[in-house]
Amino acid sequence: MSGPFGSPVTVAAVDLGAASGRVMTGVAGDGVLGLSEAARFANLPVRAGGTLHWDILRLYRGVLDGLRAAGPVESIGVDSWAVDYGLLDADGRLLGNPVHYRDARTDGVPDQVLGQIPAERLYATTGLQLQPFNTIFQLAAARDSAQLAAAKTLLLIPDLLGYWLTGEIGAERTNASTTQLLDVQSGQWSAELATALGLPAGLLPPIRDPGGLIGPVRPEAARDIGYTAPVTAVGSHDTASAVVGVPAEGENFAYISCGTWSLVGVELPAPVLTADSRRANFTNEAGVDGTVRYLRNVMGLWLLQESLRAWGDPDLGDLLRQAAGVPGLRAVVDAEDAVFLPPGDMPSRIAEQCVRLGQRPPESPAETVRCILDSLALAHRAAVLDAQRLSGRAVDVVHVVGGGARNELLCQLTADACDLPVLAGPVEATALGNVLVQARAVGGGSAGLADLRHLIRTTHTVRRYEPQGDADRWRAAAGRL
Repeated sequence: MSGPFGSPVTVAAVDLGAASGRVMTGVAGDGVLGLSEAARFANLPVRAGGTLHWDILRLYRGVLDGLRAAGPVESIGVDSWAVDYGLLDADGRLLGNPVHYRDARTDGVPDQVLGQIPAERLYATTGLQLQPFNTIFQLAAARDSAQLAAAKTLLLIPDLLGYWLTGEIGAERTNASTTQLLDVQSGQWSAELATALGLPAGLLPPIRDPGGLIGPVRPEAARDIGYTAPVTAVGSHDTASAVVGVPAEGENFAYISCGTWSLVGVELPAPVLTADSRRANFTNEAGVDGTVRYLRNVMGLWLLQESLRAWGDPDLGDLLRQAAGVPGLRAVVDAEDAVFLPPGDMPSRIAEQCVRLGQRPPESPAETVRCILDSLALAHRAAVLDAQRLSGRAVDVVHVVGGGARNELLCQLTADACDLPVLAGPVEATALGNVLVQARAVGGGSAGLADLRHLIRTTHTVRRYEPQGDADRWRAAAGRL
């Protein structure tokens, strides 16, 4: 008798991150779940004319080459970061390279929008936390541009790549929910917000759900990749796929999808739209299978990545070993402070905030690394505590997935700060979630989220970290911020 998946299928997961993209070949079926990397390529933003852009055509070339290396496969799925978009003209051609969410064009724009649409109304409609780079603010910044005036269709990054692969236009729900333009109750675009922004009629495409067929690869793309296959909608916001890839058992868990950003939260059946939730800056993003990703964005390992770049990219392993020997909680910063959002000299900004907080600033790279990791653990603690308080969902374990699961010191500090066990891994949770949604769709199986996560638990190992720190010291450190 076959189980919820059926016979193994082979699929390609395209996973695009802020610094690199990769194409993974996945095999999934009853009792079987494997991944192999077919290709990896850089994702290097380009500043031109004073604006920071994504090099989207170079990315698409990397996707095509990666799919050729991965295939032939029975399905293709694409996920990426959120909020950024490309604009198509009436002929379906791209109007310029998409703008990077770290570009300064939205500076001051949220205040302008909130002067028009009160924060309370915006939250009640969308359930989204206020982030200066949200799509709604990017569009407001572009409101009077010739480019937006000429646009007929807006496509988020995975949907744009899906369009080039298939010729089909749509907006996958989990990523659409990050724009602050989707009505959290109806699950459709908010006509009220689109009108308030003066968006062109029809700019926002129809919503589609994870697991649905986008379309077959069109002939020109099939020639590039060497085969034809259907493109399947997955949780195209990478965090949505990562949460599918959390090997949790039951519902009393928190997750931290830890990479450039730390996305910290719980999985719920319905949004939390209270005033307290809005003030705590929690977001209600759509998850796979009708779930809600109730979470808060924390700056994440961006702080460490930018510091390493400022130091000339020294060996991270050596720095982490040195940082483990630095006394903990001597200096901490608010990892959610917008001052850390732009690229640049991160160690100097960290030192400056330490001074403003009345602390002795770090005096070496190892001390700076320890400050960063202690600060991230504190931010993880605050978000886990707030998620429980605001949602009423008790948490008895914290799952850390993504690249941060490799950082043993951060995982231990997170366990200490949260005073909860941490289960670290899988590192490739996003690709696994992408693969599993495709495999379920292509195989026609009946697997639910619990089945997907059970398959991960039985095929992948995780590392357990028990809390070892002094909870009172963490509470005292949180009080210094």
